[in-house]
Amino acid sequence: MVTAFSRRSVLVTGAGAAAGLALPGVARAAAARGVGFTLDAETLDGGEQITSLTLGTARLGPIDPASLTTTTFSVHAQATSPIDTGGQDIGYDLDRPVTAARLDRRGNIVLELSHGEGQTGGGTLGYINGKGRNVRLNLVYTITQTAPLRGPRGPVTLTRFTQGRLANPEVDAFTYHVSQSGVKYRLYSPATGRGRRPLIVWLHGGGEGASLPDGYYDNETTLRANRGALGFATPEAQKIFGGAYVVAPQCTAAWMDDGPRFAPLIREIVRDVVRTRAVDPDRIHVVGCSNGGYMSLKMTTVYPGTFAASVPICGVVAGRKAGDPPLIPDAELTAIRTPTWLVASADDDTVDPRANSVHAHDLIPRSTLTLYDHVVRNGHQFPGHWSWIYVARNDPSDRGTHVWQWMARRRR
Repeated sequence: MVTAFSRRSVLVTGAGAAAGLALPGVARAAAARGVGFTLDAETLDGGEQITSLTLGTARLGPIDPASLTTTTFSVHAQATSPIDTGGQDIGYDLDRPVTAARLDRRGNIVLELSHGEGQTGGGTLGYINGKGRNVRLNLVYTITQTAPLRGPRGPVTLTRFTQGRLANPEVDAFTYHVSQSGVKYRLYSPATGRGRRPLIVWLHGGGEGASLPDGYYDNETTLRANRGALGFATPEAQKIFGGAYVVAPQCTAAWMDDGPRFAPLIREIVRDVVRTRAVDPDRIHVVGCSNGGYMSLKMTTVYPGTFAASVPICGVVAGRKAGDPPLIPDAELTAIRTPTWLVASADDDTVDPRANSVHAHDLIPRSTLTLYDHVVRNGHQFPGHWSWIYVARNDPSDRGTHVWQWMARRRR
């Protein structure tokens, strides 16, 4: 499509790429080139968002930073679901405000985008209510140049922008794997520490499992939907644990659908990591939220001698609905001997904390419970079910000891 603006001003667009504007008043001899750009993402407490775009302009030569402002480029974002949503609209189609524009140390242009907790239009995931699943949205970003840049040989007009990869350094630090039983998982390997290191098993919530019958099984949302696994790979956590492996299996459905069947599949992954990495078998910890909170408890009932510590967050032990048998019977809870620290929020309206976390704490010998009033971080109040945010930030404490330090001291 070609739309005339003036005799010398045209906007050229193409499928999957944005176009640049040859601006009025710019000489015909001005540089006119195309560049690629990356989508720079960060997993916030409430999920992954695109926080900036990096344009590969370094090869064009030095750009005068004084010619680069927040109005030099405009950004539009379109997001659609990769699978059938049953009619639910989980995407968006809107402009992304540019809050800052700068050059990185290599000379690439970085466009900082407005983002933050609760802000729509920047997320990389969509939640399908009818499936109870998060999916990675198909993202198309369109960049338009609206003012000239100054380069070493005069004005620079970028006429073509080609969208590249999604870059999230924290997520990208986890490698891809598939167990012999076909269960996908991501693995973080520590860059620090010596000898055999601890292993932290992160079990995701229901929203990060596979979406069936669509066959959507991405090995991605476990790290993009929240900071549960990522928190343990941060420099702060790695220092506390002396370097730790972090493994995040992705369920083929939902852990609560059949915990006894999934338990050996998780153990197989744990054994593979122990066999192929420098893992201390006496320092294997299991942590999980919601569906994964249930599964972290279930793992300690099925394999009572495997784990050094368990941290179930907003987990489920009661029946799914009134009259159903409990998912984890009282007798199994009473028999747990793995050191257990439960976390929940009193305003959780998805999983009743008193019928589940409080009840489990009352029965598990010598367990610890942190029950928050609300889930609030940096002034933003999240849904009460999202108490995993606190564990991912090492917030729960008991008599001066925080949960990461407590875990790091535990041995089988």
